[in-house]
Amino acid sequence: MNNFRQIEKVVAGQATSDGAGVKLTRMLGNAQLAHLDPFLMLDCFESDKPDDYLAGFPEHPHRGFQTVTYILNGRMRHKDNAGHESVIEAGGVQWMNAGRGVIHSEMPEQQDGLLKGFQLWVNLAAEHKMSAPGYQELSAEQIPQRRDQQGNLIRVIAGQLENGLQGAVQTQYTPASYLDISLVAGADLNLTLPANDQAFVYVIEGEPSIGQQVLKAYQLGVLSTGEQLRLQSTEASRVLVISGQPINEPIAWGGPFVMNTREEVLQAFDDFQNNRF
Repeated sequence: MNNFRQIEKVVAGQATSDGAGVKLTRMLGNAQLAHLDPFLMLDCFESDKPDDYLAGFPEHPHRGFQTVTYILNGRMRHKDNAGHESVIEAGGVQWMNAGRGVIHSEMPEQQDGLLKGFQLWVNLAAEHKMSAPGYQELSAEQIPQRRDQQGNLIRVIAGQLENGLQGAVQTQYTPASYLDISLVAGADLNLTLPANDQAFVYVIEGEPSIGQQVLKAYQLGVLSTGEQLRLQSTEASRVLVISGQPINEPIAWGGPFVMNTREEVLQAFDDFQNNRF
């Protein structure tokens, strides 16, 4: 008999700001949920008020983990100290490996309208923390998707579905799955996830249920371990289902740097201040 995942904890998130004052909700990486190995942080930003987002995220450094930026509405320009520059548009994703060090900016590429999306931080194991920086950037059209017989649509940003459909992003350092799922009214969808991966569900819209637990929009549900995830919904809903292989290593967190020891974090600050990124 299949082992179905259940909801262990529901998180409402914490209103905060980051960058130059961008208003957002921190779902992961706060007092409610410090981290969920291998995931360090999940920020959700959504506003049609330019004053909430126009200041953006000016130049800042990272080391020791990966950032995943997924845009649902609007445009975001990325630029770094190695000369890399790109624009993430609606439905597109950037999976950045900060590795040994990146200094970059993320600025809204719009003056008005709705800006909505997510940034996820994925930890790196000690052996990969000083890996070379790199980027995987994909437009909405490049993300594989599958529509089942009920009409549910699964966008596979990373990971692999049971039918073999492979995600757009190759997660060579920290194995992870990132699915954007649109459920039709009356949906009953089963997903197979790696049994021991940490996983969570974030509700973008609607009120889907997992087991006997209903999740509402803007809630995050931490999942138990198990091979199967059953999503049901009486109304049209949209969710992110994200899972990853735990690293099980010490976490030393200092602002934009996530290493294994305090000494490594101090070294990261020293390297940044002395232009060694």
